[in-house]
Amino acid sequence: MTSASTDLQFSGLIQCLIKKCLLTESDAQSYSHEAQKNKVPLIRYLVTHKLVESKALAYQASVEFGVPFFDLNAIDCRKLPINLLGEKFIRQCHMLPLFTRGRTLFIALSDPSNFNALDDIKFHSRLNPEAILVEDDKLSKAIEVALEAADTSISDMDEDLENLDITGGEQEAPKSDVNSDIDDAPIVRYVNKILLDSIKQGVSDIHMEPYEKIFRIRYRSDGILRQVATPPASIAGRLVSRIKVMSKMDIAERRVPQDGRIKMTLSKNRAIDFRVNTCPTLFGEKVVMRILDPTSAQLGIEKLGFEPEQQRIFLEAINKPYGLVLVTGPTGSGKTVTLYTGLNILNTIERNISTAEDPVEITVEGINQVNMNPKAGLTFASALRAFLRQDPDIIMVGEIRDLETAEIAVKAAQTGHLVLSTLHTNDAPQTLNRLLQMGIPAFNIVSAINLIMAQRLGRRLCEYCKLPANFPDKLLLEAGFIQQELRDLKIFSAIGCEHCTNGYKGRVGVYQVLTLTERMRTLILNGGNTDQLAECALAEGFNDLRRSGLNKVRMGVTSLEEIDRITKE
Repeated sequence: MTSASTDLQFSGLIQCLIKKCLLTESDAQSYSHEAQKNKVPLIRYLVTHKLVESKALAYQASVEFGVPFFDLNAIDCRKLPINLLGEKFIRQCHMLPLFTRGRTLFIALSDPSNFNALDDIKFHSRLNPEAILVEDDKLSKAIEVALEAADTSISDMDEDLENLDITGGEQEAPKSDVNSDIDDAPIVRYVNKILLDSIKQGVSDIHMEPYEKIFRIRYRSDGILRQVATPPASIAGRLVSRIKVMSKMDIAERRVPQDGRIKMTLSKNRAIDFRVNTCPTLFGEKVVMRILDPTSAQLGIEKLGFEPEQQRIFLEAINKPYGLVLVTGPTGSGKTVTLYTGLNILNTIERNISTAEDPVEITVEGINQVNMNPKAGLTFASALRAFLRQDPDIIMVGEIRDLETAEIAVKAAQTGHLVLSTLHTNDAPQTLNRLLQMGIPAFNIVSAINLIMAQRLGRRLCEYCKLPANFPDKLLLEAGFIQQELRDLKIFSAIGCEHCTNGYKGRVGVYQVLTLTERMRTLILNGGNTDQLAECALAEGFNDLRRSGLNKVRMGVTSLEEIDRITKE
């Protein structure tokens, strides 16, 4: 066989393997025929049959073609932007979209000589493809995981709004004589459309609010409410009744608040829960639906927004065999997602993990989750006592609300268990004082706590439209920046385009991560107040929320206006 024939028959990568003596020409010819019989690419045939080591093949290709090498184990393949290329194209080209940066789409591939496919990607996505080399066997697995997790059917659901797979809670709804027009096709279609649109747009909450002359529907996106519809006030009662039927509530009872749940199945591998609450107002019942997406807690710790040192401290704290880890912040600040990200890391076959929540928002296989039911006597305190008799390794308490729960949590943390929980305080130093005010002795606090972490969620600037902003030096100094950095400081502002909402797309965590140093322990034992603890934390090198937020501004992740909004005193 001549060199010319080799050039005609084999891709550049196979030629490279022949030149490096990792494969002979005769073997390549033979394997090529077998690959054609099996209708698979030659590269995949070689890796699948262990004729060439996958990692050695990828490394050689990376060196030869000058393409960066990447380990797919480092990312969560369930959250990739599959919709940019589509399932058919991904399988056909054996490539996987990883992420976008501006107008560049980074593509995982195992054969960098497949230039035609890169041209096709540019045509399909209208983005500039940038190749990243990965191991072929890992790429095959990643493609299956990504496509299995992808919601490939949601875009087609609009065509059949009356027959979506929607179920209610576990309890049967009480019978009622209310007119059956709540099951009219237009009402059914309209409510289903509202639910489906909210999922597509990544909404966290839906608000349906009756007034004297209008009925307003609002979505909360990236922490901000915006109005999306104003159906006629005359159908408000029918819309609310339809939702109450779906969530198995008593539709005849309009005088007291009610709670319910709706489950929408999008595909065989993905379902979304809606936690529904109704509340009587002056002109009818207001409905708020919280959208509970199980995939929100599977982001991976790198996506939360930790600074490198903060991430190291957090991982170190949750990997200790015992102690108390507290996450604090207002409602909607992402505390549950942070805790479940940690629990997903800890969730192994060797550990017994139990959680007490009110209610359970994210279901995770391998974790024993308990819903609180105060009417039946199942409280955080009683659940904690039960956990301690069930041979626990890790316990998560949804919230420490009272002295009894706090005492049991501290005692568990001191007796060989890792305890994770939340508190509603503004920052980490205030959390220490809150525990003292509850009645927990200072010596128990300093001996039990591994980590206190305050957090907020800020909106991310849209990568497509953000532009550099010019602020007066005086304003930047007042904001918290220092004189020495002003010359090279580059700050971006929100603009707005078709890819985002008012210049923002998605959210990022802003954290104050605090471990107790010897100096802080001494201060707590001596009765130090919140201000003294905050000053001590800064002196020990722990950024407060404001300084962590300014770091996000420096990195171009968010805007100064957004940090002012979420860290305003």
